[in-house]
Amino acid sequence: MIRAAIALLLVAAAAIAAPVQARKPNVLIIVADDLGWSDIGAFGGEIATPNLDGLALRGLRLTDFHTAPTCSPTRAMLMSGTDSHRAGLGTMAETIAPEQKGKPGYDGYLSRNVVSLAELLTANGYSTMMAGKWHLGTELDQDPHARGFARSFALLQASHNHFGLNLSTDPSRGATLTEAGVRLAKAPDGFYSSDTFASKLIQFLDESGHAKPFFAYLAFSAPHFPLMAPAETIAKYHGKYDGGYEAMRDARLKRQIALSLVKPGIVAHLLDAPAWSTLSHEQQKLAARNMEVHAAMVDRLDENVGRVITELKRLGQYEDTVIIFMSDNGADGMDIATTPARGLNQRFAAADNRLENRGAATSYLSQGPGWGSAASAPSWMFKGYASQGGTRSPAFIHYHGLARKGVTPVFGHVTDIYPTILDLAGIPDPKGRFGGKPVEPIRGTSWLPFLKGHADHIHRPDEGIGTEMMGARSLRQGDWKITDIGDGKWRLFDIASDPGETRDLAAAEPERMAMLIVAWDAYAKEVGVVPVKSSAQP
Repeated sequence: MIRAAIALLLVAAAAIAAPVQARKPNVLIIVADDLGWSDIGAFGGEIATPNLDGLALRGLRLTDFHTAPTCSPTRAMLMSGTDSHRAGLGTMAETIAPEQKGKPGYDGYLSRNVVSLAELLTANGYSTMMAGKWHLGTELDQDPHARGFARSFALLQASHNHFGLNLSTDPSRGATLTEAGVRLAKAPDGFYSSDTFASKLIQFLDESGHAKPFFAYLAFSAPHFPLMAPAETIAKYHGKYDGGYEAMRDARLKRQIALSLVKPGIVAHLLDAPAWSTLSHEQQKLAARNMEVHAAMVDRLDENVGRVITELKRLGQYEDTVIIFMSDNGADGMDIATTPARGLNQRFAAADNRLENRGAATSYLSQGPGWGSAASAPSWMFKGYASQGGTRSPAFIHYHGLARKGVTPVFGHVTDIYPTILDLAGIPDPKGRFGGKPVEPIRGTSWLPFLKGHADHIHRPDEGIGTEMMGARSLRQGDWKITDIGDGKWRLFDIASDPGETRDLAAAEPERMAMLIVAWDAYAKEVGVVPVKSSAQP
């Protein structure tokens, strides 16, 4: 009897002494589509985004976070942790040049040579779910359900009618929605992209049971063109942009300085658009309405982020959830009315784009270069270019266990998110093998040492990080950057003192320029860049 009692005491003591296995954190990644760097309030914007602002202001805002110049290469890097040229999306499937077809890295879908973040997290005990834009393959064996997401509701292509018109189960004939790997013949009743994507994710969160930590990916297709929003949301912004894009840019820059996002005295790049005053009254009215619709799309996106956050709190999961927010590239500056690529100008001409119908399901609009440039300020250019305006994205991380809060100008990259999540979850780097076969190694760098205050940077100052797409190229090394916007000319900038890329220092710093070009050539060879014969810039 005494021996039995002693044995029980020893077992109890051992249980008390044994460390408690901490539950792995939940992860929620939210991606906006073509969101301008200053479109949300926490980054200087005037659009009503209280939910995103609340998360950003309580977290850490990254003011020098970078992506690819366009959507699917960014999403490939997010899901793989490696360069888009190693993950099958050296360029978008829609823009593969003849000389790139069939070449390694230009598959047009997320390569099987990478292990997706969802696949790896599933293998390590996570419940995985995704709602929104995929853009990493249109075949069912390329669908998110086939790449590790146990629950999914996905738009497979780059863009769509935000009210769900013109859908097709044939991806070659129209936008395609899938749920759990099954193509849908029609959109759910009452479909509006941001509303439905958020509702689906909330449904998946409710159904997950919460016995396991979750990885949730909410990938909005807003505010990507065609610009469309519910009429009641557009009405909130009527007249808001009648002063033009220069006025919007100047007001946003002032707020960015007040928020310590931009240093006083920084020179902003000139807008890549005609002066507002040179437009006719009719042109100004139509352009202002386009921006009103864009603002409404951002507003509605934020409202739906609020719905998801409310649900996390109701489920008791909010405190244990790492939330990462980003846009997939810089602001869109394309004028689809004059863009023949993929028949965009023909779709514009065929739509009902009268002033009173702009933003409705039967319109077809983009915000254009004026608003796109203004939203990128102080940066140069916008989506599609390897300049700061094309690749700098608003981004923040919100998690109660992190030491760093506020604003950081430290350089970060989309490939870093993958290893950061692995570190936060205590999941080892697969080091180039998964499921018994070789896979692409992770190229990104975990933010965790920086977030915990153990390091003062994320990337080494001598590390070269390249970007290439459709003839646009850049390489960043510390504060220095070489940029080619697709015209074949390298330019050199000191981003720390000149984030607007307004002063080309190539002639003043020839040795540094040459060194960075050598680094670019090494990067291009390493990842397998296949140059295009001529620039395919929008």
